[in-house]
Amino acid sequence: MGRNNERNIKKHNDKLHKEQDKAKKAAMARKEKLKQITKQFNANKQDETTN
Repeated sequence: MGRNNERNIKKHNDKLHKEQDKAKKAAMARKEKLKQITKQFNANKQDETTN
């Protein structure tokens, strides 16, 4: 039972695309989190320099 028929090819591709979407979402979430952390760090740093 390989990926030699349409049904198995579709199953395989669906699984593959689901994993790729999951990885892409995780990368975007990390990027957003990093942006927030950077923004907060810069705000704190700016507050320290003004005091």
